[in-house]
Amino acid sequence: MSLFSTFGLFFILCLLVAILLALVILMPWLRSKKEEVIDNKLMTLSIDVYKSRLRELGADKAAGTINESHYHAQKTELERQLLDAEQPDTLMQQPSLQSKWAIIIGGPILAGLAYTFISDRTSVYELWRAQDSVGQVADDLLTGKINEPPEWAMEDMAALFSAMQTNVHHNAHDAARWMRLSNIFLSFEATESGLEALSRAYRLTPNNEEVAIAYAQMSFFIEEGVLDPNTRRVLADILKANPRQEEALMLMVMGEARVGNYEQAKAWIDKMRLVVEQKPGNHADELADLDNLMANMDRQQGQASQNVEVSVTINPSLLPLVKADDVLFVAIRAAAGGPPYAAKRIPINSLKQGVMTTSLGDLDAMMPERTLQSARAANEQLVVTARISHSGNATSQTGDLSANPIVLDAPQVNIEINQQVP
Repeated sequence: MSLFSTFGLFFILCLLVAILLALVILMPWLRSKKEEVIDNKLMTLSIDVYKSRLRELGADKAAGTINESHYHAQKTELERQLLDAEQPDTLMQQPSLQSKWAIIIGGPILAGLAYTFISDRTSVYELWRAQDSVGQVADDLLTGKINEPPEWAMEDMAALFSAMQTNVHHNAHDAARWMRLSNIFLSFEATESGLEALSRAYRLTPNNEEVAIAYAQMSFFIEEGVLDPNTRRVLADILKANPRQEEALMLMVMGEARVGNYEQAKAWIDKMRLVVEQKPGNHADELADLDNLMANMDRQQGQASQNVEVSVTINPSLLPLVKADDVLFVAIRAAAGGPPYAAKRIPINSLKQGVMTTSLGDLDAMMPERTLQSARAANEQLVVTARISHSGNATSQTGDLSANPIVLDAPQVNIEINQQVP
């Protein structure tokens, strides 16, 4: 398929529309002579009616039906009506042939120049080029006819991705295309685009367990092991339809443990144990893994008893500056500076009306040898910090929202984000 097929077809259609509009504009001029002939015929008809009516009046007068004064009054009225009919309508001035052709030819030319030069159309032309060069390859990939693009198509990956995105939008109700697009994005480590494509597939087929669990897994790992409300809802729907879905059960275990809800996490482990025990065959290895997981959960729960509970509040005056894709960083570090002893990266949607509570402990250490326990053993003075990052980077940047450090002298700390980094 050549470039002309898309580019040329577009401008041919535009030309036809422009010519049609030009003809619509010229139509009154083209019809003016015909209307003039019609007007002449109407005048002849008016004179014939006048003469016929005048004869009728004369006959009525001769028969004595009307008197002389009534006859003259009716005759005067007929003459007045005839004079009104004889008043010529002002006809449209007939343009010259050159004027007509100027509109028919000049209109499309001016429209084309305006379309081309008013703004930059490079992106449109690039999209057309991509559609013509790799459009069929993109369709074959998204429909499963081929598993990988040919080498020549991979020479311009930008065009290939553009053609694939255009393809799925033209077939927006095909969940299978969105799933394949997601897999392709993930193979190129474009996780955000892959998650968006997978979310489209899930919205189209929310009852498809395979799509739903893939969407939940990807959301879970992109959020670094945090079950956001949407992922939690997806998992709840999966388990409602199939309480024995082991992948969903494991995600619930990991998600609850990640936020310190160890009792809930152990309850999900118990449900997994029942599922494994009810499966046919010998599953001693799986049961042993669950025992180890339960023991690890008990150990984490014991360590969490020494955790620090941090309640983070955002000053109401700063709430308008918070964006949907911001990230909250909460950390415990030495007052003298240096890497944190414990830190968490939390999605901003975990805050409800500008408030949230989290727990920091040895499991949140950045380095195995640099833990809260080691800091306390060394009598290190510790402070709690909180910062909302617009970029998602761990280092502070201009425009971020931050709090003044709070000295850690109790197992529970309240900290308010109340300033913007200059």
